[in-house]
Amino acid sequence: MGRYVIRRLLQMIPVFIGTTFLIFFMVYALGDPVAAMFGDRAPDPATAAQIRRDLNLDKPLWQQYVLYMGNIFTGDFGRAFNGQPVLDLMRNAWPITVRLALLAVLFEMVIGVALGVVSGLRRGRAVDTGVLFVTLVVISVPTFVTGYVLQYLLGVKWGWVKPAVSSEAPWNELVLPAVVLALVSLAYTTRLTRTSVAENARADYVRTAVAKGLPRRRITVRHLLRNSLIPVVTFLGIDIGNLMGGAIVTERIFNIQGVGYQLWQGVLRQNAPTVVGFVTVLVIVYLLANLLVDVLYAVLDPRIRYA
Repeated sequence: MGRYVIRRLLQMIPVFIGTTFLIFFMVYALGDPVAAMFGDRAPDPATAAQIRRDLNLDKPLWQQYVLYMGNIFTGDFGRAFNGQPVLDLMRNAWPITVRLALLAVLFEMVIGVALGVVSGLRRGRAVDTGVLFVTLVVISVPTFVTGYVLQYLLGVKWGWVKPAVSSEAPWNELVLPAVVLALVSLAYTTRLTRTSVAENARADYVRTAVAKGLPRRRITVRHLLRNSLIPVVTFLGIDIGNLMGGAIVTERIFNIQGVGYQLWQGVLRQNAPTVVGFVTVLVIVYLLANLLVDVLYAVLDPRIRYA
């Protein structure tokens, strides 16, 4: 296992370089960061030339990328157009989004897997039909609609929760945004778990366990659920990165100043250092999440062994 993890980490290096260079190319080569700084006003040519020299924008693109990556490894992600270091923006945004994503993943794992197991074990019955109907409705409704409806009902009309999250974004204020963020993924987790459980329930090893007289609960937890979670773990591993980078809509609805908010502001204002910095960290999150998924395969299924 240790050699496999080391090999995977080494394989991540070219993937990381290729992905970050593509992002860097799309942001810096297809746009003009200097012009974006001045907005609608045309910058003075001498001032623009000086800014390009200070930001290394007068150098070839590959050299700009090398210099940028060298600065990243020293902890320098550049500065936003307002002069604030991008690293400071990350220190404020990432803890909030991590808390939001962890709560969302927790809802997916607990509620989604539980509903999927119940539905899969009762396939074709009323419970199964009800779960499939509800999850189909959840998948069909856009996140911004669900978010605004729940925000109005629970926050504005009934006053059960705060309609907007404060700048500190404590755990208790993130419960409703996490539910909104997790709803669609929770529905997919439920349906995926249900399909996997229903398929494995007819497998030979389950019939053998039943024939041996093992308790039904032990068969479900130790045998059926463990093997059925492999596709679910794959989905959740990919979804971790999606939740952290794709929370733009949810963070906008609840005024959460996390990663999604900063990315939205960076794209809106064409703030190249902010966009490249945050997306670079997201690439690392995706790579580590995929590695974690592969390791969990061996934990869930003893037949899987990595050399």
